[in-house]
Amino acid sequence: MTHPPAATLPLSHLLPPGAALTREGHLALGGCDALALAREFGTPLYVYDRRGLREQCAAYRQAFAAEYSDSTVLYASKAFLNRPFARFIHEQGLGFDVVSGGEIEVLRAAGVPLEQVYFHGNNKSAEELALAVEAGVGRVVIDNLGEVALLHAAASAAGKRQRVLLRVSPGVDAHTHEKTTTGILDTKFGVPIATGAAEAALRAILDAPALEFRGLHMHLGSPIFELEPYALGIEALARFIAEVCRDRLGVAVAECSPGGGFAVAYLEAQQPPSPAEYARVICGTLRREAERLGFPLPHLSVEPGRSIVGRAGVALYTVGARKEVAGVRTYVAVDGGMADNIRPAMYGARYEALSAERPLAAAEETVTIAGKYCESGDLLVRDARLPRLRAGEVLAIPAAGAYQLAMASNYNLAYKPAVVLVENGAARLIRRRERPADLMSLDVD
Repeated sequence: MTHPPAATLPLSHLLPPGAALTREGHLALGGCDALALAREFGTPLYVYDRRGLREQCAAYRQAFAAEYSDSTVLYASKAFLNRPFARFIHEQGLGFDVVSGGEIEVLRAAGVPLEQVYFHGNNKSAEELALAVEAGVGRVVIDNLGEVALLHAAASAAGKRQRVLLRVSPGVDAHTHEKTTTGILDTKFGVPIATGAAEAALRAILDAPALEFRGLHMHLGSPIFELEPYALGIEALARFIAEVCRDRLGVAVAECSPGGGFAVAYLEAQQPPSPAEYARVICGTLRREAERLGFPLPHLSVEPGRSIVGRAGVALYTVGARKEVAGVRTYVAVDGGMADNIRPAMYGARYEALSAERPLAAAEETVTIAGKYCESGDLLVRDARLPRLRAGEVLAIPAAGAYQLAMASNYNLAYKPAVVLVENGAARLIRRRERPADLMSLDVD
């Protein structure tokens, strides 16, 4: 049993919208006591709030529909995917973008309509492209000139005509981390407009009878807290549509995508734009440029990415060892770390943390939350202000829903964590914790 959501709950805008306090003062997620979840399913544990997911999917659908009725919202499968999760997202009215044959196979096994799937990637293999054509993937987003011939061969062999988008690089800096910026000239993704490569790739597509050109795609990076880069990117796309597609090649652009990469707040001081704010800038810029340059409005697809699932997920850990280095730093170790969340080690990603047992307790010290794995860089949260944590206490890290599980590993032969969906006081296990047999299931003696 929980009280109504508490206005005083710390990090409330980072936690799922249904986060509250139990009568005992514990953190509650989806009406479930976080401590009870940790006892039942073990830790590390990833908890997804169904209400938060549902509301965020609806917020993006409604925001873009209000600004641009001919639009589609896609879920980024790379953020987190398994079969039950895919079915849930599909039920919310979203399509999917995928980046591998594995993601296609999971969606197919989940029964998701593959015509609502867009296949991305900078180095799709011939086998993956053949799978996409055979399975009926709705759009293949061509990322480079060499892919044109590979996909044309796959579609020809299958006796099909595959619909495609061309991913162009507009030369726009989204001012995000250098490892996650993708819209500039010096990136492995997309064909640049500025060098003429985008026009050459489009000509190759038009010369391939087994390919049906539908439109253009760009992606600027992730996470993007600013709105101006989207306007600049769409302006570049619009010039390409008018000057190259229409005027030079005489080809219509029926579809257009500005990508996504919308931000989620990881830190208490962060406040990303709302779905409505992203929609106003993206849709408003596209409408304005279409009118100014005189081309028909294309169908719009957007990929909100982490902002669908980031806030909905919370990672729970159990506190273990403590190491105090006098005058330097205090380390508090937990039973997870870079094997389930490599983002701090890889990107320098920053998080907040709170005690799931005592979320309202006053901060008593500054500590660094360390993982248990054999790397000095295995640190989840630096310089966290927390009550003095006790061994056995459950620690919660909010905004844990995107990319952490998808990038998880078996480093040190760690067991990948369990995943539960929570709502109205009930928890549903959608992925069990790995077992020793799972670690050895691929061995060949």
